[in-house]
Amino acid sequence: MAKNKKPNWTKKDLLGLEELSKEEIEIILDQSESFREISERTIKKVPTLRGKTVVNLFFEPSTRTRTSFELAAKRLSADTVNVAAASSSVLKGETLRDTARNIEAMKVDYIVIRHASSGAPYILSRTVSPAVINAGDGAHEHPTQALLDMFTMRRKKGKIAGLNVVIIGDIMHSRVARSNIFGLTKLGANVTVCGPKTLMPVEVEKLGVKVTYNLAEALKDADVLNVLRIQNERQEKGLFPSIREYVRRFGINREILDKYAKKDVLIMHPGPVNQGVELSQDVADGLYSVILDQVTNGIAVRMAVLFLLSHKKAK
Repeated sequence: MAKNKKPNWTKKDLLGLEELSKEEIEIILDQSESFREISERTIKKVPTLRGKTVVNLFFEPSTRTRTSFELAAKRLSADTVNVAAASSSVLKGETLRDTARNIEAMKVDYIVIRHASSGAPYILSRTVSPAVINAGDGAHEHPTQALLDMFTMRRKKGKIAGLNVVIIGDIMHSRVARSNIFGLTKLGANVTVCGPKTLMPVEVEKLGVKVTYNLAEALKDADVLNVLRIQNERQEKGLFPSIREYVRRFGINREILDKYAKKDVLIMHPGPVNQGVELSQDVADGLYSVILDQVTNGIAVRMAVLFLLSHKKAK
């Protein structure tokens, strides 16, 4: 994208990839390219959002996503405020709407929200005038994680259309999986989901993906493996027999890759990695792992999102 060309962006908020068109997703990915370059400079700052204020409103613990949004805002010269539910008036009985309206009254420009309840960002967007960015809502969506995943794939493979992307793990409860499926299928990738039957959504095929419960089959033609983090609470609820059994059937290690996968397969993970569970350490740190690239690219993608929403608001 030419730097002097105004992006054709029309949305006030970024709530999910399900509601975005192929063209809108590509606008974000294209815009991210120019902001990726800023992260490689000696002085990693531009005055694009000087005078703007970004509030990170997190009702769930997060280090990576919150820090990434904070760095993205600061590199655009915006001011940032972090609000954690554990230290907010929510513990005193204040509702989400009340909290948001009080924040809005402080004349902020963006609210980045992470919430355990699916749909919370949508409620917020109808309640307040600042731009709302979904940083993860329940098991629904995590749009910026999927965008940085796709941005990383495109930079490493040169395209997304036609790629065979396999998402492995707890598909049912994963907002990362859902957003990736929405985005990747719109951009023309072939998506396969693989995991235990007890962690697979009913009729997930209707989202345009292929389903397999056999890891060897899933790996055979894969260009990209996006391996999801397994939550210990899933085992506690009896959704799979044991961590050991999960590792045996769905864990990715060097031996499995050498036997079944392409030699140039990309290994991705939203982090943090349970070493020795989803991925063995030699794979997580190996030649085809792009996990650290995802972290770097996440800042560029979030800078692009903040910029585009500012562009819409300034119209």
